[in-house]
Amino acid sequence: MSIAIKEAYHCDGITLRQNNEPAGDQHALHYHMHVFPRYEGDAFNQELTKKSYLSEPDVRMKYVDKIKNYLENTHV
Repeated sequence: MSIAIKEAYHCDGITLRQNNEPAGDQHALHYHMHVFPRYEGDAFNQELTKKSYLSEPDVRMKYVDKIKNYLENTHV
């Protein structure tokens, strides 16, 4: 997924994040890994201190479609 995100978003790097237990900000109590596209100077770590929000599904779909398109059209 990291390679797909890097290729689809043309980002400079990737950050992987796994939250464990409620004190570690885990909200879905099963294993999952967050894969974030990173860009030079993106202030990612500063944004983490802000209150998170969940965007509407139709807003998220454009990002899903970008990854889906890459995976469907790439033969690895």
